[in-house]
Amino acid sequence: MKVVLASSNQGKLTELKTLLAEDGFELVSQDQQGIAPAPEDGLTFIENALAKARHASELSQLPAIADDSGIVVSALDGAPGIHSARYAGPQADDAANNRKLLAALADQPDRRAHYYCAIVFLHSARDPAPLIATGSWSGRIINTPRGDGGFGYDPYFLVPELEVTAAQLPASQKNQLSHRGQAVRAFLEQLRNSK
Repeated sequence: MKVVLASSNQGKLTELKTLLAEDGFELVSQDQQGIAPAPEDGLTFIENALAKARHASELSQLPAIADDSGIVVSALDGAPGIHSARYAGPQADDAANNRKLLAALADQPDRRAHYYCAIVFLHSARDPAPLIATGSWSGRIINTPRGDGGFGYDPYFLVPELEVTAAQLPASQKNQLSHRGQAVRAFLEQLRNSK
């Protein structure tokens, strides 16, 4: 099934293509369809994912899947949260976002954090019953980056039970543990049960 991914994030596209390939999804990015990103003005990951999926489906006339995800830090009242990709500003890159996060946590002993992901799937832009699935991955923020895999906050996100960062995990292991992997598996189970 050809489905538009309502994201311009190449890291997400790569991960989702891998996670969905065995279930017959042919993902094309909204960039490949000439679709500009939708405004992300919701207050929750689910609201943003739904808005992105509707926007991409409307403009592509294809079914759409959207992922809205980010890192939620306990000591920062949930920040960066839904602003994770643009925490240091609208044009910020991963390095700038990570610098801002570390500065905000400089005097904080509580380094607990979790990645959160909301996946929304629509058969069409006006689908009244979207499939919605979520996943969460607990860890803590460290001061010194480790690993060169992943993207975003991965080099600073320590997985305590393994004592490695998300950036040190092989892609297959990260996909098994991560918030996105959990959300995709929950979504696929819903999809199978809805047929």
